[in-house]
Amino acid sequence: MTNTSDILRLACEELTRLTGCPAETVSSFERADGRWRLTVEVLELPRIPDTVSLLATYEVETDGEGQLTAYRRVRRYERGRADAHVR
Repeated sequence: MTNTSDILRLACEELTRLTGCPAETVSSFERADGRWRLTVEVLELPRIPDTVSLLATYEVETDGEGQLTAYRRVRRYERGRADAHVR
């Protein structure tokens, strides 16, 4: 599989299966040493209103075919809150 969008889709689907939480978007990705590194935003706790839902940022690594080899949660935040350093 060489299509980047297929790699990203497969990694998000696998992360969703493993965490039980839907992946919402890939906020960054890069290919290095035949592997893929992605940053994925995941909906961990839906709330009403949606602006207070809890999301999480996961760092994900895959092999060259898009199979997950590692992931970890690096941040949790409310959807409606911006990072302090963003202007």
